[in-house]
Amino acid sequence: MQAAATLAPVSLGADTPEVESWPFSVELATPTIGAEIGNIHLADIDEPTVQALRRALQKYKVLFFRDQDITPAQHVALARRFGDLEVHPSIQHHPDHPELVVFGHDGNSRGRENVWHSDVSWREVPSMGSILRCVDCPKVGGDTLWVNMVAAYENLPEAVKDRIAPMQAVHDGFPVFGIRLSPELARNWQRDFPAQVHPVVRTHPETGEKILFVNEGWTTHLANYLQLEPYRVGSDARFGELDLLAYLYRQASQPEYQVRLKWRPNTIAFWDNRATQHYAVSDYFPAVRHMQRATIIGDRPR
Repeated sequence: MQAAATLAPVSLGADTPEVESWPFSVELATPTIGAEIGNIHLADIDEPTVQALRRALQKYKVLFFRDQDITPAQHVALARRFGDLEVHPSIQHHPDHPELVVFGHDGNSRGRENVWHSDVSWREVPSMGSILRCVDCPKVGGDTLWVNMVAAYENLPEAVKDRIAPMQAVHDGFPVFGIRLSPELARNWQRDFPAQVHPVVRTHPETGEKILFVNEGWTTHLANYLQLEPYRVGSDARFGELDLLAYLYRQASQPEYQVRLKWRPNTIAFWDNRATQHYAVSDYFPAVRHMQRATIIGDRPR
């Protein structure tokens, strides 16, 4: 009998000294993803620190910062140090800073972000990263999880890697955002934000890492499945595609690739949106959870 394959998460070097001397403290959150960054005030950082944070982000995929009492203007200015910022077409904005989206839930609004996703992968140019700050958090509940999709790809069986290497996936925001719109506004959305085709396996533009780039939130189907997969009858093709997508979606659910953050007010998370997915746990209703996020424009997946 063939032995079962074992997971081999990407190591962040938990048992080895840091190669780089950081201008801030670094405490690993898990062996595979995440680090808590200390001895830093994000409202006042110089350019060498910005570049060090960029390198840390590439290595750890998501960075956590505690006790960052910054204003919305400082939040926007911080994010802009890493690139141009997007203005989201549907989510509520901060009244003075359209680059900040506001997630506010309480006894009148239940959280709906509880699905694994990569922010705005439905755009032609998805985001490079997101910087999320807790303004008001429940004492218990409302955690967020991130998953290392580099590790998820690297641990796939070689036969699956070969199978998905040429595949393209369709990402579409309309099924989520379009249902809230009038027919006219829905047509405008589809005109302005048509579904996009991205590779199932993208390459990180800075590290060269291979990334499994499909997510349950926005990936609707595989664009070229019928051209690549043999089938006997049409139903074979449809069910085969759904089975493969479900298998790829499930890779995000492996705890070995994940990190979980318990929020406190003025906690900030900064994640590489190209190499991760995240999931906001909606277990806190009817408590108040108020978050603000700036999103940095990235590059077209290749």
